[in-house]
Amino acid sequence: MVFSLIRPALFILDPEKAHRLTIAGLECSPFKSPPRAGPLAVDVAGLSFPNPLGMAAGFDKDAQVPDALLGLGFGFTEVGSITPLPQAGNPKPRIFRLVEDEAVINRMGFNNSGGKVAARRLAERRKVRSGGIVGVNIGANKDSADRIDDYAQLTRLMAPLASYLAVNISSPNTPGLRALQDEGALVSLLDAVLEARGAAQVPVFLKVAPDLEPADIDAIARIAVDKKLGALIVSNTTISRPALKSPHRDEAGGLSGAPLRGLAQQRIRDFRQATGGEMPLVGVGGIASAQDAWARIRAGATLVQLYSAMIYHGPGLARQITRGLERLMRRDGFSSIAEAVGSE
Repeated sequence: MVFSLIRPALFILDPEKAHRLTIAGLECSPFKSPPRAGPLAVDVAGLSFPNPLGMAAGFDKDAQVPDALLGLGFGFTEVGSITPLPQAGNPKPRIFRLVEDEAVINRMGFNNSGGKVAARRLAERRKVRSGGIVGVNIGANKDSADRIDDYAQLTRLMAPLASYLAVNISSPNTPGLRALQDEGALVSLLDAVLEARGAAQVPVFLKVAPDLEPADIDAIARIAVDKKLGALIVSNTTISRPALKSPHRDEAGGLSGAPLRGLAQQRIRDFRQATGGEMPLVGVGGIASAQDAWARIRAGATLVQLYSAMIYHGPGLARQITRGLERLMRRDGFSSIAEAVGSE
């Protein structure tokens, strides 16, 4: 109710200003304890998630409010994307609400304060609380001469501080980044990241694009299984443009939100088939309700994430979805999330 009253005022603001205001509000939140494990608890990559719903990367770019997000009821949160050096990102305006489509187009370009700032915050967090699963999404600087080395640097910095690392090679807003999804480059990248973990054998997740050909899906799946990754995150924003109503529909950048739902759902099915069910999948894209999350789980995702939907539905969405998931799980006769994964 409160969000429905303040949403019109937030939507008058430029999207980036509204986002900064939201982060500032969460920094003041007194509720910073992760949810307790219950009927929705699930294990992935040696981590015990109290529920399968996470906040996707992009919301908390600089690791400012991970505990406040857990306090909203998310079973985990993923900070970043973080690059080794601070980066201003692309020129403004660079984010657009497509209200008529319940979608967002962004071309942010990995704007963040750099690895050292985020690492300091995560280290300070560790001093006062150790509970809750906080992943760190890592990327490369736009002007880097050696992008693979950027990922290795961040792995060494973040591995002791993260519950898991998410290697982001799928943003459409850093020129050439998606080329790291090519088979040869991907093997070299993952070898560097896995070696850079050192003694901190933190799980490594890989975030992929939805705009992949069948041969790409098969190659990525094969490499992920061979390298024993913790999970595949499927998927990032899309550069495709389904039929959209908003006047912002032709803006450049990655599209997220409701129009991505069908494509992201299909990609979960594709990667489930390509991995033979051997690799945990994290479903992202167009999830705005318990029904959306449940459909993604039934299609093969063990975990799910959202971001754009909270822009339209507010901070109570996490608890709405987890309560709904419990009802749907009971309705369909499953005793756990793990039992339901891939059961469609």
